[in-house]
Amino acid sequence: MEPLNVLILAIIQGITEFLPISSSAHLILPSKLFGLTDQGLLFDVAVHFGTLLAVMLYFRQKIGAMICSVLGQAKGQPLDADGRLAWQIVLATMPAVIVGFIVNLYFEEALRQVWIIAVTTIVFGLLLWWADSNARSDKTITLKIALLIGLAQCLALIPGVSRSGITMTMALLLGVNRHTGAEFSFLLSIPLILAATLLKLIDCLNLPSVDWSMLALGVAASAISAYLCIHWFLAFIEKIGFLPFVIYRLLLGALLLFLII
Repeated sequence: MEPLNVLILAIIQGITEFLPISSSAHLILPSKLFGLTDQGLLFDVAVHFGTLLAVMLYFRQKIGAMICSVLGQAKGQPLDADGRLAWQIVLATMPAVIVGFIVNLYFEEALRQVWIIAVTTIVFGLLLWWADSNARSDKTITLKIALLIGLAQCLALIPGVSRSGITMTMALLLGVNRHTGAEFSFLLSIPLILAATLLKLIDCLNLPSVDWSMLALGVAASAISAYLCIHWFLAFIEKIGFLPFVIYRLLLGALLLFLII
């Protein structure tokens, strides 16, 4: 594992995990354009762990407040806004867990084709543009809205859709403002990234050798890039909107189609 390859792939993972631009599409491009190869399952675990560290560190106060609220509820204290948010995330996570189990068993390999990723990158980019153009931005997240966002998240099991992209799109369609929808999307990523990391880690237990220095580099690069990405996105999304990401998705999808023709 060359350090430069590790850095490039880890930074790509860190940025694309949270931007609405499809991480699947970006993990194909390095091999198509630069000849970089997939570094394997353990590296995948490492960079996902890095993004998990980033989002948990960024929202550490919110996560702590949610945990305290849920524990307080168990002791008979009234449910506050942080506690409601915690249960909304739990509810929104359930559909993707159930559907994801089925997809991983029967359909994962069939869906990982470049033309599918290219088409979904374009189609769901246009859907994001339409949702952002017609957004009302006057509603708060409720259990019903959380469940609908969670159901939409199931579509992200199709490579190219983008988990963050489809959850933010649904939030906009339901009348939630950009910042609140993005924040909910980021918090919603925590249980899924954690579950995926643990499952992949189990598959890695019998690997014969591990290059710990390269794994550490991957964790650090993905964590730093993901943290900066979250901070930048939340700071500017209300000002810039989603149009730049839509344009980028259209160009990216077109490039992928060009590469396979």
